[in-house]
Amino acid sequence: MNDDELHWASMARLQTLMASGRTSSEEVTRHLLARIVAHDGHVNSFIHVAEDALAQARASDRRRRRRGARALEGIPIALKDNYLTRGQPTTAGTMAAGIAFPQDADSACAERLRAAGCVLIGKTRTHEFAWGTISPPTANPWDLERIPGGSSGGSGAAVAAGFVPMGMGSDTGGSIRIPASFCGTVGLKPTFGRVSRHGIVPHSWSLDHPGPLTRTVEDAALTLNVLAGYDPRDPACQDRPVPDATRGLRRGVKGLRIGVIDNHFMDRNTPAVQACIDERIADLVRGGAQVRRVRMPILDLGLAAIFAIELASSGAYHDRTVAEGRSAQFQPDVRDLVELGRLVTAVDYLKAEQVRARMAEEFRQLFEEVDVIVTPTEPLTAWKRGATHVRAGGQDESVLAASWRLTYPFNLTGLPAISVPCGFDEDGMPIGLQVVARPFDEAAVLRCAAAVERLMGEPRRPALG
Repeated sequence: MNDDELHWASMARLQTLMASGRTSSEEVTRHLLARIVAHDGHVNSFIHVAEDALAQARASDRRRRRRGARALEGIPIALKDNYLTRGQPTTAGTMAAGIAFPQDADSACAERLRAAGCVLIGKTRTHEFAWGTISPPTANPWDLERIPGGSSGGSGAAVAAGFVPMGMGSDTGGSIRIPASFCGTVGLKPTFGRVSRHGIVPHSWSLDHPGPLTRTVEDAALTLNVLAGYDPRDPACQDRPVPDATRGLRRGVKGLRIGVIDNHFMDRNTPAVQACIDERIADLVRGGAQVRRVRMPILDLGLAAIFAIELASSGAYHDRTVAEGRSAQFQPDVRDLVELGRLVTAVDYLKAEQVRARMAEEFRQLFEEVDVIVTPTEPLTAWKRGATHVRAGGQDESVLAASWRLTYPFNLTGLPAISVPCGFDEDGMPIGLQVVARPFDEAAVLRCAAAVERLMGEPRRPALG
């Protein structure tokens, strides 16, 4: 096997290679560990690499020989550093003293990935408590001077750099889809309640969504097949049938009804992003899709609503830490946000929930007329590290507002959403296209995203050496 074939291989391709005996989990894991050693000093995507990764891989190879392969047998994957992982440290990105998380139990997602045969190769970096605007030291593999996006930037960078074919993320306002867009990977946020959050350090109880960042849409579907399903340990987790997410990936878009929301999503983007999204929509129409263009004024109120809910939720989670004086050790931006959360009143929270309900109803009505919604994932491409404000669509805005602006509505409403690579800007930085569908219709999201992926042809890769 040549090196490129191993570190750029999709999960599906690795499954085929292992099943045919052309490679093994041990060989793949050894290769990826060596690549991490060689290049992650520049990217800084991992905070911890598992000492027993090769032992896990050997055990997987033995299992394959003796008892056959499980769903993701031998595939090395990474978990964001807010997933409890048995035998590996979890920090949730904080260095604050006196805050510790268990190492003797798995989160529900880690549990299911282990049971499917994955090799848990390590933990990827996150913003502190998956929050804030001060980036961890992770760099974007396409340009080491730029951010990978957050808060699942470690997983996005690790997949983009060829360190792992899949990294788990969590998404409260866009934190899977943002790094997917900036790093040129696929990022899937399933419907709220589709995947258990048990054992994930919480950010906002009613907004957090677990999901994968992968190299391909098919890999996102394969991962969803393993992760989805009822878990009584998460009160929000829904007891619903779990269809095979890989079915329909090759259906194309003929007859698919696509909604395009002209205000909010299409009116304040950089020219490169807007041109790229317009071109992909035109491609989908040529493939037989039908487009309906609409406006949704309620979106003008949503960013304030999600910030009120998020601030209040995180403030509640950290209330004891604040009372004990330990929040003084948080990053300054996170400390300020926690303090702000304690100022959100009951009236503020209820008004935010009213906006949320109105928005959910307007999307419900729209989905009576369309099958999916297509938007840019981000209004611009990844910016330079250290920036506090950026410019898109002729307006300056904070990096937090810019990064969440196009992704937050689908946390607020819990709708399934995916970011899929759809092109590059004039600096060679990736652009992501976002596809959204009605609740629990991940199949429609994946079908449309797979069609976009096919339009793009052979993927480009960052030049790390």
